[in-house]
This record gives sequence, C-alpha cells and structure tokens, in this order.
Amino acid sequence: MILLPASHRAAQPWKNGGGVTREVAAFPPGAGMDVFDWRVSIAEVASDGPFSNFPDIDRTLTILTGAGIALEMGGDKLRLLPGRPVSFPGDQPAAATLLDGPVTDLNVMTRRGKIAHTVTALSTAQTLSAEEGVLVWISGEGRVGGTAMGPLDALQTDVPGEWVVEGEDFLAYYAAFTRLR
Repeated sequence: MILLPASHRAAQPWKNGGGVTREVAAFPPGAGMDVFDWRVSIAEVASDGPFSNFPDIDRTLTILTGAGIALEMGGDKLRLLPGRPVSFPGDQPAAATLLDGPVTDLNVMTRRGKIAHTVTALSTAQTLSAEEGVLVWISGEGRVGGTAMGPLDALQTDVPGEWVVEGEDFLAYYAAFTRLR
C-alpha cells in the first residue's frame, strides 16, 4: 500500500475553470484528464455552475463538508447530501446549485466499459478486503494496516489483500475498482 498524504496535494483548476480540485490518486499514474482509467480527487465547490463534461466516464460524488448540492441533469434533479455517495454519468450535461454555501466533495471517476467502481463508507473498526482501490480518511484518528491516518490522508493499493482499519469516531471512504476488460 502507498501512503498519499493530504499535505502533498496541489490545487488544480477544474476542467471547466469553475473551481479547484486536489487529485488524491489516478491510474495510470500521471494520466491527464482525458486518458485516466480511474481518478480520485477532492474538490472545493464555492459557487453554483455547470459540471465539467467527461465523455465515457462514470462518477460518484460524496459531500464531505457543507449542506450539499442540488444537481440538475437532463431534466432530473438529484440532491447530493453529506455522507451519501451519488453515482451518475460524467458525460451528461449537469448544473449544480449549492444548498447553503460552499461544499467539499470526494469525486471518484472511472472509464466506462473498462473500469467499474464502488464507494463505501467506513466508520467502525474492521478488516477490509482490499482490491485495487483508494481509501481516503476523512475525520477522526486511526490506523490502516499499521499506518497512522490524518484528515484527508489516503492509501492506495493495486494488490489484493486485507487492511485492518482501526480507530474511534472516524469516517473514511473506500473506492474499489474492478477491471472489466
């Protein structure tokens, strides 16, 4: 497993220029926005506006801080609320309205037809069967596989195994990736 400290992430402008994101991890390493197989990032959303269009990408957003986002997509309206991962196609035009001020979100994206993903919340000590994936520690103190975790630190693995997740009053999210071809 690879430790990905929060302090090592640089802010990058969104694809549409409307905000900033901090990449947690991507595959292949160093892949640009148009060629990644999967990507995990944390974004700061300070104003209403359109979502960037990502052709052939599936997304899951989880609100980490703030009240949430009302997302309008092709006539459908979704409410993204704290702690509830919501999945949607990244290539469908979408516009976001903040519910009550700025939010921070966890964004997991995968290339449709090549990689699938799930996002699972962890808040109790457990043994996690890890495949290819990224675990992002959100809050509280704890350890994963003996590694101390701080807010927004992450771990990445591409080798199946088990991680012992320990802590009290913590929240983490695990993004697991499955190769389809």
